[in-house]
Amino acid sequence: MAKQRNYSKIAPGWWDYTTLDPDILNAAADLTADDLPGLARPGFSVAIYDTPQEFYAAEALEYIEAWLQATPERPAGICGPIGPVEQLPLVAQIVNAIGLDLRHAHFWGMDEWVVDGAAVPTTFPLSFEKADWDLCFGRIKPELRMPTENLHFPGIDVTPYVESWDKARCVIMQGGQGEVKHWAFNDPPRREGRFIDQPPPPEEYRKLGTRRVDLHPLTMTQNARTSGGGRVQEVPHQAMTVGPVETWKAECVSIWHRGFDDNPLGIRLSAYMISKRIPDTSVPMSLLADHPNVRFNYLRPGIGTCELKI
Repeated sequence: MAKQRNYSKIAPGWWDYTTLDPDILNAAADLTADDLPGLARPGFSVAIYDTPQEFYAAEALEYIEAWLQATPERPAGICGPIGPVEQLPLVAQIVNAIGLDLRHAHFWGMDEWVVDGAAVPTTFPLSFEKADWDLCFGRIKPELRMPTENLHFPGIDVTPYVESWDKARCVIMQGGQGEVKHWAFNDPPRREGRFIDQPPPPEEYRKLGTRRVDLHPLTMTQNARTSGGGRVQEVPHQAMTVGPVETWKAECVSIWHRGFDDNPLGIRLSAYMISKRIPDTSVPMSLLADHPNVRFNYLRPGIGTCELKI
């Protein structure tokens, strides 16, 4: 029988990275910025950008990379996050500047908040669909913009969203990394039932598709910090999120670490676990160790250090 794992230092009723073997945490903390490119291996690449301009331009160009591949015979697109968002106005600017016709292009939103059992409308201040329209799609010239049926956002009835993943290639799934080491809202699970002593095995977690989820307390506090001025009471405790099933339909998963959404340890830890093939559902991002094509992208000034100091 496997040894019972440590309880979380953050939320004892949940799994998270603080339940890992300390040797893994310490090995990640010891990595310098210059060590990170050395974690690359076949199927996992690491890039570091020196300035915010380079970083967000490269992130925006992934949208263009995906949409340029869209044809009538093979429609194609990208799945994108809200966080970061700085790339979104650049996407619209590039599309307009080069006159890119998006009629065969697709976009999948990663998540949406849930309040009172329903996905929030675009009038909700924190709505992710609203942010996509305000920062990107609403800024693209109408004659270039893709048809609205090619824009896919997860709702309580997940069927239309799930089926859309088989109607076009997802060339790239782009994302950030939250403090709980999630992509989208694929948070660690609660510590209960069959999983009181050990978190679910990776192969079980990977069977999860688009669904409604309860959010880890760390995710709620992070979103209050990054989007709500600390007003955690305003942050919903549930969301709809794209699942691992859809993630593995994406030809590439590209994660962007600006040093704002997660801390210096976290942005090292997931890279270390993917590089060393240590998938563990207490660190959901580490499950990408088994995806065939993953990119990690860092903004150098945001990498920081894990030094202990006052």
